[in-house]
Amino acid sequence: MTPPTTRTWARRGHTPVIRVRGRSQRRFSIAALACYKPGERSRLIYRPKRHVDHKRGGRRSFTWTDYRDLLVAAHQQLGAPIVLVWDNLNVHKDARLRAFIDTHDWITCYFLPAYAPDLNPVEGIWSLLRRSSQANTAFTSPDHLMRALRQGLREIQYRSNLIDGCLAETGLTSTTSRQQGQ
Repeated sequence: MTPPTTRTWARRGHTPVIRVRGRSQRRFSIAALACYKPGERSRLIYRPKRHVDHKRGGRRSFTWTDYRDLLVAAHQQLGAPIVLVWDNLNVHKDARLRAFIDTHDWITCYFLPAYAPDLNPVEGIWSLLRRSSQANTAFTSPDHLMRALRQGLREIQYRSNLIDGCLAETGLTSTTSRQQGQ
């Protein structure tokens, strides 16, 4: 991954250059759930994964079982039913994952329209992560990158107002289907 740059400086007439060794090869994946519940603090539940066999033709992304395990962990942490709003990633539509969701009454699943990243609050999380913990950094090793990702996600996790802002940016609102007492 080429490091994003935010602000930098150089002497007048000299363009700043960041040299990065190697080619971009996908070795890490992160899955995240931005969790919203009216009247409670917003939460971020995430799982990073390092793909060790990506050069030998191994998988370079999360499998349906990884997403299943993330959903089970989220259900245990939240202690409540989950209404899942997903983009149209092919793994999200995997028949085995769909069967898992259909057999559990604590998950209700909806899909966003195709090509609508502006409606996905998690895209805002990725934007925050790139602009904070990854900006102006050339990582020295995969472990350095993983530490920075975890630290950046933890910082977002502890600031629920950032997670709320990612939902507000989509224009969507969290509502409840139960009638409120008057």
